[in-house]
Amino acid sequence: MNILDEIVAYKRKEINERKELYPVKLLEKSVYFSSPTVSLKKYLSREDKCGIIAEFKRQSPSKGNINLYADVEEISIGYMRAGASALSVLTDTHFFGGSNDDLKTARKFNFCPILRKEFIIDEYQLYEARSIGADAILLIAEVLSEREVNYLSGIAKALEMEVLLEVHAKEQLHKVVDTVDIVGVNNRNLETFQVDLQTSYDMLHHIPVGMFKISESGISNPETVYELKQAGYNGFLIGEYFMQSAHPGRKCARFIDELKQIVQPNPVIHQ
Repeated sequence: MNILDEIVAYKRKEINERKELYPVKLLEKSVYFSSPTVSLKKYLSREDKCGIIAEFKRQSPSKGNINLYADVEEISIGYMRAGASALSVLTDTHFFGGSNDDLKTARKFNFCPILRKEFIIDEYQLYEARSIGADAILLIAEVLSEREVNYLSGIAKALEMEVLLEVHAKEQLHKVVDTVDIVGVNNRNLETFQVDLQTSYDMLHHIPVGMFKISESGISNPETVYELKQAGYNGFLIGEYFMQSAHPGRKCARFIDELKQIVQPNPVIHQ
């Protein structure tokens, strides 16, 4: 059993427990459940933003502890002040050290779109996502059939959340159904957790024409973001690179400032 299989098996048990503790009828009473959502696509398209989805992540199976005692309020606000287009919040506890409370806190202090980063395999998790303030949800093609993607994305849309479908190989692209809003190319192989940025370039021309697309994982250089944007990507999910710092918000700000200098370098002033 690889790590992805282990995560999904654990998630099935966890979901059954959560259904008993927090039934859907209880989730629907959350103040966030009927609140308007914010479009991730629109924020990633804003000309005054850079297309970066800044991620809050404490740990991972591949890296171990990244920033175990990180404060989600401080860091999420720091990301927004830095100029990030959106937030991504890991809510898995067992493998990534996150929680639903992390996303709730980020929602409380930020008006930007928030992506719930989670291993979603059951419709219950969509109601849960809506109840904690998520604007968009992640579906992973590698763990879902085309039928499951269609079913889950349809419910997410009915709950007024956008859907990011994550793929790693062109063989998974047949799962891009009409209710998917964004295709995310994960440069990390979820079976081995090895990262290769070339994956984004190799996948680019296989993604359906006109589909909004983002590149995920392994991005640590503003030049890489610029090159991927020039190639045709609309957004860029960055987490570990920022979170490895004692001050992720500041690191994000420096990254975005450097990116702006590449996109619009200071003009030469002639005297």
